[in-house]
Amino acid sequence: MGRGPTLQGSLVEVTESAAIAAAQTMGFGDHERSDQVASEAMRHALDNIDITGRIVIGERQRQGTSIIVDGDSVGGASPEGSGSVIDLAVIPLEGTHQCATGAPGAVTSMAAAEQGGLLDLPDVYMEKIVVGPTARGVIHIDAPVPENLRNIARAFGREVSDLTVVVLDRPRHRQMIHDIRAAGARIRLIPDGDLAASISAAVRGTGVHAVMGIGGAPEGVLTAAAMRCLGGEIQGRLIARHEDQKKLLDERGFDDLQQIYSSLDLAPGEQLFVCSTGVTDSELLRGVRFFGGGCRTSSLLMSLTNGMVRFIDTIRRDDTLHPVQFY
Repeated sequence: MGRGPTLQGSLVEVTESAAIAAAQTMGFGDHERSDQVASEAMRHALDNIDITGRIVIGERQRQGTSIIVDGDSVGGASPEGSGSVIDLAVIPLEGTHQCATGAPGAVTSMAAAEQGGLLDLPDVYMEKIVVGPTARGVIHIDAPVPENLRNIARAFGREVSDLTVVVLDRPRHRQMIHDIRAAGARIRLIPDGDLAASISAAVRGTGVHAVMGIGGAPEGVLTAAAMRCLGGEIQGRLIARHEDQKKLLDERGFDDLQQIYSSLDLAPGEQLFVCSTGVTDSELLRGVRFFGGGCRTSSLLMSLTNGMVRFIDTIRRDDTLHPVQFY
């Protein structure tokens, strides 16, 4: 993809810009507005960096104020063609309701890879199980919940009762939640945001050991890219919840609904970068903090190519005469 350090810095600026815009709407109770301003800020930032990019994971179709749509070209590469040619998967704001209510866990995220490095999935659901490096290789999406939990606990050298599993708070997970509780593990129910939770599962110290359940397939692609950078693992299976989704999958060539997708299947690229910036506080990233004359952001940048994982603390000063605050 070329010019790695320059590109990495540009990607961070993109997610930071979206996070700052979204954070300015925090607590206003309008999740659609939060999503809109994040999308606008991300699109503007993408069009001002020296890349030639193609959106493979974005908004599914152009409607309303959608401005980052699957298949769109983005970037401000020079006419001489010096910009990198890359595929992009973007989530301008994951956790729109968390942002609208000021609840924890909202982030902005994106992944970049060489052309063909991110699987271009339709907007359907995906059954998922995600673990970090410690439990990689000991799980299987078709294994019973208690068996997976025992294997994860054994990998950590702990008891099942020491584990915390993140699950989206949805009626479809009622049986899974019952099984996890019956096995003795703790559960953290979240309203949205299984990508951020999955990244937390691959980072020690967050208190998250696994993510289970059914979420969006596009988020599964970004999760796979992050797992490849962090050494974790995702297993996924596409789900058509109604006939229109089944037709869409068939048209796109995803007609085998029994196929299990690995991290490598979902994000096969060899030049993968993933960046997330906190909008509201979480175990992994602090949210945007505003102060007189500027703001402060916390981001996580991951690279498969050089094995780099970087936590980035950025202060943006709108008023250069105002002192920088350390906190």
